[in-house]
Amino acid sequence: MERDSQLELYVAVAAQLKEAHTRVRALQVPEGVRMALTRKLLVITAAAKHDLADATRRLERFTDDLDEGRFLEGDH
Repeated sequence: MERDSQLELYVAVAAQLKEAHTRVRALQVPEGVRMALTRKLLVITAAAKHDLADATRRLERFTDDLDEGRFLEGDH
């Protein structure tokens, strides 16, 4: 049962990461900002392989920052 819930969480995080990448690509920002945001997403993706809970928290902060229009105001 626990394995099923872990798999569901991986699927949910993967979907959120995909959506975040789509949002970053659509931003009207300088290319350097877009590249930096994409790198942050790649770091979160890599973290998900080792610590899904931490990656989920980082992705939520990243998404909140996108929602608020905060781009690269320091590492979280």
